[in-house]
Order: sequence, then C-alpha cells, then structure tokens
Amino acid sequence: MKFRSKIAQIAAPLLLCPLAAAANVSPVAQKTADYAVEHYEAAMTDTLAELVQFKTVAREDLPLEQNPEFTGFKRALCGKAEALGLACEDHGYVVIVALGQGKEKIGIVTHGDVQPANPAKWSKSPFELDRTSEPGKLIARGSEDDKGAIATALYAMKAIADKGVPMQRRVELIVYLGEESDWGPLQAFLKEYEMPAHNITIDASYPVVTAEKGWSEVRATFAEAAVADQGKPYLGEFHGGYFRSQVPDEAHASIVNPTAELEKAIRARAAQHPKVKYEFASKDGVLEITARGVATHSSEPEHGINAIAFLADALAAYEWPANAAGATVRYINDLIGTGIVAEQFGDIAYRDDFMGPMTGALTMVKADDKGLTSYLNLRRPTGKSAELLDRQIHAAIDRWQQHTGIQMADVGVHLGEPYRADNAPQVEPLLQVFRHFTGIEDAGPVAIGGSTNAKLLPNAVSFGPSMPGKAYTGHSEHEFITVDQLRLNLKMYTAMMIEIANLQAAK
Repeated sequence: MKFRSKIAQIAAPLLLCPLAAAANVSPVAQKTADYAVEHYEAAMTDTLAELVQFKTVAREDLPLEQNPEFTGFKRALCGKAEALGLACEDHGYVVIVALGQGKEKIGIVTHGDVQPANPAKWSKSPFELDRTSEPGKLIARGSEDDKGAIATALYAMKAIADKGVPMQRRVELIVYLGEESDWGPLQAFLKEYEMPAHNITIDASYPVVTAEKGWSEVRATFAEAAVADQGKPYLGEFHGGYFRSQVPDEAHASIVNPTAELEKAIRARAAQHPKVKYEFASKDGVLEITARGVATHSSEPEHGINAIAFLADALAAYEWPANAAGATVRYINDLIGTGIVAEQFGDIAYRDDFMGPMTGALTMVKADDKGLTSYLNLRRPTGKSAELLDRQIHAAIDRWQQHTGIQMADVGVHLGEPYRADNAPQVEPLLQVFRHFTGIEDAGPVAIGGSTNAKLLPNAVSFGPSMPGKAYTGHSEHEFITVDQLRLNLKMYTAMMIEIANLQAAK
C-alpha cells in the first residue's frame, strides 16, 4: 500500500470540517452517520482495543487453524458481530460478517492479520491499544492496518441496522487473514465463493484508490567466502531490517581490523547524513557500527529513512573485500544507493503519468542457507512490461558482475502486476461521500504504491482508511490511527455502505 500519486497530495488538514455545498449524500446516509458516531464511537474504540490484543502474525511453524492468536481473533470477531445482531460465517482463512438479505451483494474487504512488531521500539506493547502515551492517537499494531477499519465497519453496519435503513443489496464485510503473508488461501476461497459483483477494500487511502502498483522484489544473494588477506580491514557482518515490506530503521555492520584512518573516513561520510543516527563502538579489535533511521511502509519510502542504505553509504569510504558482507555493501552502493526510484539500477527506472514512479526500497539484509541475501522491494506502475523490466534488471546485474568480478550465488526476481479499475461504477458515489464529509471538493481518484486484495476481486476499488497527504503508519514501528480519523471513518463508512447498497443498477 501507499505511495500516492501527485493528484493525491491535496491539503486535508481538517478532519471534521463542515459539509461541502457542492457534494451531497442522501439525508438518510447523513443522519445514520451522525447516529453512528453519537452512539457507537466509544464502543468502536473498545472493540479495536479488543482486536489488537491478538498477535495475528503469520508463523511458518504453525498453520493458521492451529494458531491460538488467529482462532481467538476469529472467535472475538464473530462474537462481537453476533452481539451486534450481525450474521457471521467462519470460512477458515476468511470471516464474513453480513448485513441484509438482498440477492445482490457488495463486498467490503479488509484483513485481520498484521505484520510483526518489535516490542523494544514501542512505548507499550504493540498488541495493547495505547490511548495515553500520545493524546489523540490510538497506538497499536493493526490500529491503521487493518483492525481499526474492521471495528469501524462493524459499528457502521450496526448503526444501519438500528435505524432500519432500507438496503437493496446485502453488505458483506469480508475479513481475510493472510493478506500480509500469503494470498493463496484467498485465491482458493474465491474459486468456491460467489463474490459480490462490486467490492470496496478498506485497506488503503482516500479519496478513492483506482490504481495500485505491483508488489515486486529483487533478491540478491552472495555466498560466504574467506577473505584473502586477513590482516586488512574487512566486514565481518552486515545486516538489517525486520520484514520485507518495511523500510528498515536499523542496520548493523562490524569491521574486523579497523584502522583509525578508516574509522575517521567512515565517520566523515556518515556525517553527511545528519538525519541518520550512527553509533560506533569498539570491542576486542572489532568496530561495530549501527545506523538508525525511520521505519515506514515500503510502498511509501519517501516517508522513511532507510538504515540499510545509509549504513552502506557510510561504508562506501572503503572498497571492501568481497566476502558476503563486503560484496553486499558494494552491490547496494553501486546499484541501489540511497534514492527511492531505482535510478542507479541500470535502465529499470520509469514512471506512469497517473501512478507515478516505480519506487525501490531495501527492506532486509539477512543470512540464510545460501549466504547473505538482500531484498529490494519495488512497486511498479503501468507503463513498462514485466518482460522488459526483468531483462533490464538482469542486464544491470550482469554488467555489475562483469565490472566488479564479483558473482552472486543466487538472483531472484518477482514482478507483480499493477492494477487499475478506472471505470468501476462505485467510484463517483464514493467520491461524493468523501467530498461531503471532508469538504475537499476537488477530490478525485488516486493511485497508491501498495498492493491490496483489490487485485483479486471484481470491480474493486479502495476507500480509506488513511487520508491523502498523510504518512501511512501501518508496517512502521509507530503505527497509530488518530481519534479524529477513526471518528471520521465511522461517518464515511456508514454513509458509504448506504449509498453503495442503494446504487441504481444502471450505474
């Protein structure tokens, strides 16, 4: 998710501004939205607090159906839905909460799994809703991505049921539990389940997302190798990052046989990046260096400071022997650098007029059974074929290997497809809802760098939960949603469900 095109960079400082005269929703949608906030804002926040307690992070050693965090989450979600008078169905990896009985359906699609979180970097547990550390913010893993949206949708549906609003279509809140790790179970589910003809994901941005870049990745692995001259400086270690869709805020390197001159040169180069915190420590003849940046979602690298990239840059003061760590640093500095649009990686950089540039963010460098692997997360727009991009990536790597004489042990390239839904019939009604409740009259469709399940669904666009022009906090080590934003989302989701459920078929 997220890296918005320029059209999305509109000012949105007021979350509770008066209604815009030029955009309207139906009176029943307005009244029901007001009712939802008046009666259920506190309960919605309490439900969010209940849902974030479950550490719904995928584990390789434990399948979802045996993981008590996921089974507990599903039990809590269905229990809350049924207490609110809503139907709930457990389909394994998918939970469906439904309102209404119409033959036609609309899908409100989100996810209940979350990314890992490093507890050491949070004021309180990331799996406890922190309402006090920063007044006005609700801080927890999943608060913005996506348990806040789930809680909001539940109480929007409850408010609609309370008011007895006529609904021509059945509303299905479809909660998938593997969005962050594995889309395979959802693809299997979609083969058997009759999905709504029109779907709205609530896992992205406002005003309305009609285009998503393709999640892509370049993995470069260097095998461990002995250093020929053990008396000269070399990198003993180089690693960083936490997971593959986060701009990392921490990276580490160790230098064996450091010299005073080398340390001075590295410090001087590091000083050119005052926004990065570099820490130097010497122990037993080894110089340990830690770089600390700012974590963010890898689809919005402009909002982060990439600790791996800037640590490699500081180390460019020396040409390192080509063991795994040294080769990785040289590869990063030569082909990736500290930019965010892959401008150094041969000829791969490009942009689309609506979707913006392809972005690139180093997300991890870690040891595995093949050696030391770096992960470059690309978000590719329309405008260049996967075949051409694949050739250009391999050509750049081949030229680098020939130039340096360093060979990679393994190269892996995955190129996800961009997604566009420019003509979905729900786009204009959703824009009307957004304009009405925000007062942003010129709001139009936007593109994001992120990748949501909209790609798998018929006629799917995204509607919130984050505002345009705001840094997305999901996947960061400081994830939150503001109290004001959660309240505004409750209004807009309530009105959205009413307006789309009653949208004339001709449209």
